[in-house]
Amino acid sequence: MKQLTIEQTADYLKNCEDVHILIHRSPDGDCIGAGYSLQAVFRLLGKRAKVLCADPIPPRFDYLMPKEPEEDFAPKCIISTDVSDEKLFGSLEPIYGGKVELCIDHHVSNLLYAQNVLLEPNAAAACETLYKVYRAMGIRFTEQIAMCLYTGIATDTGCFKYSNANADTHMYTSEIMREFPDIRYDLINREMFTVKSRGALQAEMLMLANMEYHCDGKVTLVWATQDVCLKSGVDPKDMEGITSISLQPEGVEIGLTVREPEPGLYKVSMRSAKDINVSALCAQLGGGGHIKAAGCTMTDCTRDEVRERLLAVVRTAL
Repeated sequence: MKQLTIEQTADYLKNCEDVHILIHRSPDGDCIGAGYSLQAVFRLLGKRAKVLCADPIPPRFDYLMPKEPEEDFAPKCIISTDVSDEKLFGSLEPIYGGKVELCIDHHVSNLLYAQNVLLEPNAAAACETLYKVYRAMGIRFTEQIAMCLYTGIATDTGCFKYSNANADTHMYTSEIMREFPDIRYDLINREMFTVKSRGALQAEMLMLANMEYHCDGKVTLVWATQDVCLKSGVDPKDMEGITSISLQPEGVEIGLTVREPEPGLYKVSMRSAKDINVSALCAQLGGGGHIKAAGCTMTDCTRDEVRERLLAVVRTAL
């Protein structure tokens, strides 16, 4: 494994041909923005590139999708963006596991699985790192590239509310906005952070009504279970954007959100309000992520067992 600089990565990408770009399952704004901005850059260079994901891209990200149809071709180069662990490829792991030639990421928990890695754990988003790579390549941004990068940075910083949004983050974002003043950034923010379906609002009401408080109110636990989805009419796979609920109560230091996309499968999102490293906590449970936002998956256990395993880990941190 070789760790690359921004400049080395820029040179590497210029020499890639026929690229498959892998993003993680349960795609979010950062991996989608990173993947499709990179595809757009390759197409500007006259090269073929295709974005691959184990799960469908949520419809709310349709405005980032290219107008040209995806091409089918055998890859000569395989790149991953915003993927810290090969198991996050989901159903694509058997095909691409052990074959990634370049990984561009910002997760402190990255397992350095690729032959070459550009890792910036202090970057707010993979899209922030790619912004610097594209500038080093001398790429003239298109509106699609600008929207992809803005969306990735905005979503991974919680619309610039999280502590990972530093001075560089704001500077890069302002440069994008100055270059493309006609993009409706307000509408992007509304779609990403404000608009919710009636079913999602109903689901939030049910989750808030049953929020659990532990460790003298320093820990909250909310459940996005099959039952909640059934009562609210929400597809369990569409329960991604509900992790911020757990940190809303005053005095909370760790927020836990447990989704149940299918019976017996629990996907945990762990959030830190202050200084606790939840990536390290999730690593104890086979997961990882960022210092203040991480996750893990649990199977073959009951709801009570999930609760006890999570609380055992967070109690030691508190």
